Amino acid sequence: MTATLAQIWRHPLKSHGREELASVSLSEGACLPWDRHWAVAHEAAKLPEPMEWVRCANFSRGAKVPALMAISAALDEATGRLTLRHPDLPPLTFDPETEAKAFLDWVAPLMPADRAASARIVRAPGRGMTDSAFPSIAILNAASNRALGEALGQELSPHRWRGNLWVEGPEPWQEVTWLGRDLRIGGAVLRVEQRITRCKATTANPDSGRIDADTLGGLARIGQGQEFGLYASVVQAGPIARGDRIEVL
Repeated sequence: MTATLAQIWRHPLKSHGREELASVSLSEGACLPWDRHWAVAHEAAKLPEPMEWVRCANFSRGAKVPALMAISAALDEATGRLTLRHPDLPPLTFDPETEAKAFLDWVAPLMPADRAASARIVRAPGRGMTDSAFPSIAILNAASNRALGEALGQELSPHRWRGNLWVEGPEPWQEVTWLGRDLRIGGAVLRVEQRITRCKATTANPDSGRIDADTLGGLARIGQGQEFGLYASVVQAGPIARGDRIEVL
């Protein structure tokens, strides 16, 4: 099998935008840098003090607010300022640490009236707010995405899955055989821990934020249950870049 790292993505503000990277350095036991660094707690959230990792049900997210899926992001790491764009809103540049109100005012028109409103921006010291209980990096096979699209009779944007590392080369669903194994990518090694169980966020078109695909039904019909992609942990730190060869160890 020949496998290549085709794309690297991060999501600085959980469920509120994606950003492509050409390269990044991974640290042992950590998420992809700045991925899910912040999250948006809604008004019904039950959060600990001091703040730590909590489940995604406490946050505003695409499964409940499909319009959020159409946000793109750009983070200035030097200043910590984040720029968000959505097809129905003007661009917003703000500091999530000090200018949360500007963000809450900006995102309010996207929030359904029957959902808990976004209330504040939070972060968990030392790790990203991934959907997994451990600091994870999401690895996805581009061929599996195309195969699901063929089964549904429509092209599926990879952005539906909010992944970190997209792989080209393996056959559709070949990634399932990587469970429990290590992957060498560039100078890093990642251990594949578990498959990713998917939610309704994937049914929304990431260009428009409107529901237009039965992704969950399609996965079930082709025998994949409700799972797409893999959660992995970094077991050896190192740099990775687009075009790196991937070796299954």
